[in-house]
Amino acid sequence: MVPWIVFGYALGSVPFAFLVARRAGIDVRVSGSGNVGAANVLRTSGAALGVIVMALDISKGAASVIVAHAGSGTLGSMAAAGTAAVIGHIYPIWLRFHGGKGVAVAAGVFSVLAPTATLAALVVFVTTVWLTRLVSLGSIAATITLPSAVWLSGAPPEVLVAAAGTGSLILFRHRTNMRRLLSGRERRLGERIR
Repeated sequence: MVPWIVFGYALGSVPFAFLVARRAGIDVRVSGSGNVGAANVLRTSGAALGVIVMALDISKGAASVIVAHAGSGTLGSMAAAGTAAVIGHIYPIWLRFHGGKGVAVAAGVFSVLAPTATLAALVVFVTTVWLTRLVSLGSIAATITLPSAVWLSGAPPEVLVAAAGTGSLILFRHRTNMRRLLSGRERRLGERIR
């Protein structure tokens, strides 16, 4: 189990947002929201790079689970590796533990562990963003939806614990977004900033 936790953390901590944006001459740690994630790359570096980062982050989440499955075959190791990947993305050792918020990585993790529940969370995310143009609100709504959808889908306890644990951490990382949402100061999709 421990090797898969280490592997998941190491893979999750690869800071694709930082690396991709830096090739465009932008340091996302000090630009835009300062968040090392796809949404900030989208705002500061454009849609194309934002989509690339999102795809890479989803892929590293999915890969952490797939490789753990290939190497151990146990659901516990898969869930542990996926959870560690989310933690690694949020607190990457390479960037002094200053990372992203974990939404895209979690989407990759649970697309493998609980695809039906992830689809339900995706529908909530897309619908919320489409109606409000608030990516953070969509992320929060999807994060709240996922554990319930995992439970309703009858997924094993390991997956439910992973969904609840990573969901709690992602919501914690969105606490400043929640304050801005409540005060009406949250940026909407399409507001590009430097």
